[in-house]
Amino acid sequence: MKILVVDDEELIRSVVREYAELEGYKVDEAENGLEAIDKCRENSYDLIIMDIMMPKLDGYQAVKEINKDKSIPVLMLSARGEEYDKLLGFDLGIDDYVQKPFSPKELIARVKAILKRVNKLNKKITIGDLTIDDDAREVLINGEKAVLTLKEYELLKYLIENKNIAVSREQLLNNIWGYDFYGDDRTVDTHIKTLRSKIGKFKKNIVTLRGVGYKFEYKE
Repeated sequence: MKILVVDDEELIRSVVREYAELEGYKVDEAENGLEAIDKCRENSYDLIIMDIMMPKLDGYQAVKEINKDKSIPVLMLSARGEEYDKLLGFDLGIDDYVQKPFSPKELIARVKAILKRVNKLNKKITIGDLTIDDDAREVLINGEKAVLTLKEYELLKYLIENKNIAVSREQLLNNIWGYDFYGDDRTVDTHIKTLRSKIGKFKKNIVTLRGVGYKFEYKE
């Protein structure tokens, strides 16, 4: 698997590279957000480790731009630990958040957890005119690609896999965000809102259950 490490500090990039390569990952590096965007356009990555505060273009803006074309898991690095910064990152669809200074071993453990979750058994799921293609990690509606972030994709897939079953916000947090997640119900609600805006007529199938969570209603 291939990882892109984005940080303006060469020492941090080299430490992460060393530990990642010991686990068998291939590693590319970028020193700012603009370079990260170019790398993602030219290459395919299984995961991005992205710093927030960088010259030229910060991590938040880089993730927004990358998400326009590709759904790549993102682990965000930052010396800033405010709740607002973390929630902003999760609202952008990042998968995990690690505060500097960090343990390289813990960082790699989080990388493994993200990749394990993302690379579960691949398959296709079809409901009416909607198809989830796990191999391509794409959602097609009437043959047209719906541009989703990775978190939106995983949310939709989980809801459809559990169609007509009430799913609590806690279940979604545990199953979609997983390892040592920092967030709350607002994160789920924000992602559901943006997901609905991207799936056309199927937005009506995602039903809000007051005091419980959500359900994807569908009759064959």
